[in-house]
Amino acid sequence: MNKIGIIGGSALYEMKGMKILEKKKVSTPFGEPSDELVFGELGDKGVVFLPRHGRAHSISPSEINFRANIYALKVIGVDRVISVSAVGSLKEEIRPSDVLLVDQFVDRTNQGRPTTFFGDGIVAHVSMADPVCGELRQSILDNSRGTGAKVHERGIYLNMEGPAFSTRAESALYRSWGMDVIGMTNMQEARLAREAGMCYATIAMITDYDCWRTGKDAESVTIEMIIRTVAKNIDTAKKILSATIKHMPQKRSCVCGRALENAIFTPKEHVPQTTLDRLRPIIDGFI
Repeated sequence: MNKIGIIGGSALYEMKGMKILEKKKVSTPFGEPSDELVFGELGDKGVVFLPRHGRAHSISPSEINFRANIYALKVIGVDRVISVSAVGSLKEEIRPSDVLLVDQFVDRTNQGRPTTFFGDGIVAHVSMADPVCGELRQSILDNSRGTGAKVHERGIYLNMEGPAFSTRAESALYRSWGMDVIGMTNMQEARLAREAGMCYATIAMITDYDCWRTGKDAESVTIEMIIRTVAKNIDTAKKILSATIKHMPQKRSCVCGRALENAIFTPKEHVPQTTLDRLRPIIDGFI
């Protein structure tokens, strides 16, 4: 079985029963990942952790090298990626300390972040109609029962640019669109994981109500608020991850691994050799 990748805070790998094997720096053609990869075992499952913002949380959302992060996980044998992310809620019924399993994304970044492995002489168009692996999301949902967490089965993640939080007008606009939660990182990861043939799912940990509330409840999101709630949420996240990893099927039965079938438009003979070499771990068998 291939390894399971976890992208989130460094505290996540302090799970009961988790055996840490090694930490390894992995370089990629797209630059350096956010930090060293932490290799571990939970039962009979291999797990690899990557702190999205670095161990010291020193990398801003707009500065994350998403391509290097996903590529590094791909080349060391990860085929399923679970993201654990702090998000703001855009709906009253989705409360701080709740958990939401994202099933859709809307991208509101400024498009300055590289969000594809392709280009430089090769064109590919993968389907993002369903950006989250349904099989992986269902596995997380099934294994979250019994953890005591209030889990919302699905929802739309609005990916804003950041690093500043929303204005009240923006928050109200996103609510009018029907968005459920707001964050700064997961859309890019989902796109790149799809291109790399990896399953991707998000465990969204609700920390706040952004800034859309009015009247006596008109408290707006602050870093202090997020840190306080994350501290409460971390045990819940570890319980969900532990149960999910332990019960993960040995083999995938989804279609994520075949995302590049019929997606690459450029004939191989027209692709520069340097591009072919750089993308070999991703495109082998599809071009």
